[in-house]
Amino acid sequence: MPNPTELTVHQKSRLLDIAFDDGAAFSIPFELMRVYSPSAEVKGHGPGQEVLQLGKREVGISGVEPVGNYAIKPLFDDGHATGIFSWDYLYKLGSEQRALWQQYLDRLRAAGFDEESGRAPGAALPGAPVRGGCGG
Repeated sequence: MPNPTELTVHQKSRLLDIAFDDGAAFSIPFELMRVYSPSAEVKGHGPGQEVLQLGKREVGISGVEPVGNYAIKPLFDDGHATGIFSWDYLYKLGSEQRALWQQYLDRLRAAGFDEESGRAPGAALPGAPVRGGCGG
């Protein structure tokens, strides 16, 4: 699996830019990271136990802690600080973010929470992989 070569947290745009040694680069919205946190609080303790995250559109990251040489632990400003994001998982979030956004929106709609998503039904999906630049 590729290793990161750059990682930048953009507070204003709420994006994590990450580049990998295979040439891939992604801008991952904090909201996507928060609603797909690999923590038990979000994923549950097994299949079917996932907890739908609501109202995370404006979530920020107040800090990022390294976890060995394989991951980071973002400190979200809503108090969530238990998700450990491995390089593999960040690569997955970046490369599959359009499909993951759609799954999240579908889950919100199924639960009747379109308004809490901060997006109108049918709104454009944010975030496509970037090739160069750092956004911001």
